[in-house]
Amino acid sequence: MSLTDQEVRKLAILARLEITDEEVATVLPQLDSILGFVERLSGLETEEVEPMTTALDVENRWRADQCVDGLTNQQALENAPAKDDACFLVPPVLGSAAAKK
Repeated sequence: MSLTDQEVRKLAILARLEITDEEVATVLPQLDSILGFVERLSGLETEEVEPMTTALDVENRWRADQCVDGLTNQQALENAPAKDDACFLVPPVLGSAAAKK
């Protein structure tokens, strides 16, 4: 399967990419190569191949869960740029309450 310049530009638009004519000329053979490889893979007989989640034969090595102490409130607020007695202070996202009145 061979792509046209127009199809590469359409793919770029769908991917929300700005692409120059020079980039189209560079990407076109690369995409053709990828599609050719996928086409070769599609021709393989996979009827009797068991589905896999990974190509490697790996096992998870789980560690035991252990409870550990977290930060105290004071430690968490120690380097905060803005805080009050017990909370982080952040700028309003949707405006202040005074602006709504």
